[in-house]
Amino acid sequence: MFLKIRELSKNMAIYGLGDVAVSIVNFLLLGLFVKYLTTADYGVLGLLGSVEVVAKIIFRFGLDGSFMRLFYDVDDHTSRQRLASTIFFFLLGLNGVVVGGLLIAAPALARVLLGGPAHALALRIVLLNTFLIGFTFLPFHVLRIERRAVTFSLLTLARSTLTIALRLMLVMVAGMGVLGVVLADLLVSIVLMAALVRWFAPLIRVMFSRAVLRDALTFGLPRVPHAAAQQIMAVGDKPILKLFTSFQEIGIYSMAVSFGLTQKLFLSAFESAWAPFYYAALREPDAPRVFRVVTTYGVAVLALLTAGLSSVGLDLAKAMTHGFFLAPDDPRWQAFGSVITWTSVGVLLQGVYLLTSIGLNITKRTEYYPIATAVAAGTNIALNFLLIPRYGIVGAAWANGAAYATQAALGFVFSQRFYPIEYEWGRLARIAAIAIAAAAVARLLPSVHLSSVDPRAPMASIPDVLLRGTTVVAVYGGLLAITGFFNPSELRWLRARGRRLPARVAPAPDSTEMAGEIVATDVMDSSDVPVVAERAR
Repeated sequence: MFLKIRELSKNMAIYGLGDVAVSIVNFLLLGLFVKYLTTADYGVLGLLGSVEVVAKIIFRFGLDGSFMRLFYDVDDHTSRQRLASTIFFFLLGLNGVVVGGLLIAAPALARVLLGGPAHALALRIVLLNTFLIGFTFLPFHVLRIERRAVTFSLLTLARSTLTIALRLMLVMVAGMGVLGVVLADLLVSIVLMAALVRWFAPLIRVMFSRAVLRDALTFGLPRVPHAAAQQIMAVGDKPILKLFTSFQEIGIYSMAVSFGLTQKLFLSAFESAWAPFYYAALREPDAPRVFRVVTTYGVAVLALLTAGLSSVGLDLAKAMTHGFFLAPDDPRWQAFGSVITWTSVGVLLQGVYLLTSIGLNITKRTEYYPIATAVAAGTNIALNFLLIPRYGIVGAAWANGAAYATQAALGFVFSQRFYPIEYEWGRLARIAAIAIAAAAVARLLPSVHLSSVDPRAPMASIPDVLLRGTTVVAVYGGLLAITGFFNPSELRWLRARGRRLPARVAPAPDSTEMAGEIVATDVMDSSDVPVVAERAR
């Protein structure tokens, strides 16, 4: 099993390379973007991102998951062409009509969603871009199926790099603001479609099968409610915030959420490798034990990231946006920090859901995924209406955290019913307690004020970031080691299992739309529904 886990780590590194590299560049450029985009601009982009994730669900009908699943049921190239072509032409015809109607109705939609028709053109661009990228799962899934992880990562890296360059040009040089952000995405999507022709061409032929479409929709449509509920948790807070707050407050919330989601760099890469890993290990007689151990270590990593982010997130945000996004003495920084903390907790809970609900996929009882996400989405909406009027953006962050806790709990209960796994609750509790202790120690440290640095300067918070971050790592790692968390016999067992487990790779969820973000509130989907990322830049 050790070799298989090493394969899992390698795939995580490859799939995450593009997103990590570009996200780091995006983060470093954040201090530049906040000079050209106001808090109100970020609020508008947050709402446009909400429209985008909903449109992605509508434009795919769950057929991206169907293509991934049914591809393995056919053995010859012609049958695979029939599968891809049927899905392609169905989406082209139906979505062409849908997007045409939405483009015509854009001014009316902008008045309802964005407070007026001023951003109708930006809304049209978002809709058109979402329509185009709705087809990219076909070649990207083939790249994964054929184990071309490097090619996949290079394509996403190139797409992200081009997106950043165009946004810099259109936002900073041309001064196009919100319109420049969304136009850059559309132009890059057009270039990407042209680049993907090489992989589209072998798949698409003039053929269509009603039987294939029926099978694809039968598999895919039940997944749509799950994906829809998942995205309600991700973006449902923005429209509700609009009812009780301003675009400025939504912009502050979106920016804080983007910092809280930094640990998604790990979770995104892990999800891309996790499904292939557990499908490959499934036939092993001790598979439940393997899943139990991986869950323990996965939660340990997520807990460290959460503790670190809750400790340094506010200082990091001040360093990157100080004096431009919010004034240094603005009292809203306190709410900003709370949103970062609770967003990072939500990511931790998403990771728990990803790790502990796999029994539903393994036993093909995926009908329980929509139940878990629907209840969680309902919890999210109810708590948003209850908490936002009184607590503002912090209430929205609390609501999201509670929703992801609900989803994780229900996913675990349903999964255990069909595929029981005896998780290591003692070690998991130890991880939680040590993570809380590490974060508490780091946050209690006094701020570092260097005499040579102006306290109001953008980089004045960097010493605090380094001090608190180092403290979290030292306290967390030290306490785990002292309490005997790392088990040598467990590591020896993993190495022994690895000598007998053959390598096998299955397709991974689609996360190609995550590239090139300035602000993001994307959601990981543990039922292999493609990852859908809100690009609230």
